[in-house]
Amino acid sequence: MIARIWQGQTKIEDEKAYTDFMKTRAIPDYEKTEGFVKLTFLKRTDSTYAYFKLITFWENLEVIQNFAGTDPEKAKYYPEDKDFLTTFPEKVVHYEVFA
Repeated sequence: MIARIWQGQTKIEDEKAYTDFMKTRAIPDYEKTEGFVKLTFLKRTDSTYAYFKLITFWENLEVIQNFAGTDPEKAKYYPEDKDFLTTFPEKVVHYEVFA
């Protein structure tokens, strides 16, 4: 199994809207992808920003391409992300889950 880890941030005033967007648009997109196993979506805030970490779990690296495209290390963004995110990291990180 492979864990795919993405990080992002929003202004604190956009935290609720972005959380709702992820629940209604992005998470269902992950769930319908063949080879998807599960996800963990984390967030924390300070006085200025909300920080998000999304850890998705996949059967193997090959099935991640069903979701992310031919370059599995490239971060995937939705058009709506431009309304919320303050940064757009280009890459994600993958880890082999061994236990």
